Parts: sequence; structure tokens; C-alpha cells
Amino acid sequence: MRAPGNTLIPPTPTPTPPTPTPVPPLAELASRTYTVLLSPTPRGARLARLLTSAQLRSWELPFENAAHVVGELAANAATHGRVQGRDFRLTLYVIDDALRIEVTDTQGARLPHPQHPLPTATSGRGLLLVEALSNRWGVTEGPPPRKTVWAEIDL
Repeated sequence: MRAPGNTLIPPTPTPTPPTPTPVPPLAELASRTYTVLLSPTPRGARLARLLTSAQLRSWELPFENAAHVVGELAANAATHGRVQGRDFRLTLYVIDDALRIEVTDTQGARLPHPQHPLPTATSGRGLLLVEALSNRWGVTEGPPPRKTVWAEIDL
């Protein structure tokens, strides 16, 4: 490039910004990961259970307890965490010797807690089943308006 008077102007080097190294979420550290968005309906909860069974079979992992846990957490997301027009997310991943199941919905204000229903009650036992079939479970809040109910099953 030449300036007026035919003087040669050297090109200005463009500085390269440093590339940040993001800290990966726990699922990205997993050896195997599966995530799907599903409608917060009974059909979406049933599909979550079926997809879990199929995915764990493809990973050659035991799937019976995990499918029951997913069925209960997905049913809770469809029943208690439903917001019109918003899906819930199912995430499965394996870290070390544990399967982690996460179900995220958009009703962060409604946190789950186990109930102790009467013997004649027809509902209210889902989290008791999750507690019995998993080694650990809990709830992670946020970012608003979300919450994630998770369970871990040792392999």
C-alpha cells in the first residue's frame, strides 16, 4: 500500500486475542454423555425412560434401576415442573464408576422433597423410589428459573 507521495506503508499486524480456556461442566468430563430435550408430558416422561434403557444398553451398562429413576424424575418434571412451552432436559453421563442422571426443568421455585404418603395414597412415592434405587440424589438450583434433580448410581 502506498501513501500520498508514493511512500510505502507497512501493514499493521492484527493482534490475536488470547483464547480463553473454558472450565468444562461435569458432563463434559464424562467418558460417555447423552442429552435430550423432551416435552413435559406423560408421553415425554415415558420416552425419557425408554431412551435411557436404549442408551444404557448401547453403553453395555445395567439399565433397570436407572430406567426407574429416570421414569420417576421425568414424571415429576412433567407433573410438577411443567411450564407451558418449555421442555425438560434429560442428561445421562458416566464418570469413573458412576452413572449420573440429571433431569432439568424450568420450575426452580418448586424444589422436590420426599413425602411419606398414607398406604392408601396412589401417588407421592417417586422420590422414595429414587432414594432407594440410587446411591445419591439431590437438587441443584439455577440458573433461574431452572433446577436440576440428579441421582447417581454406582456401577
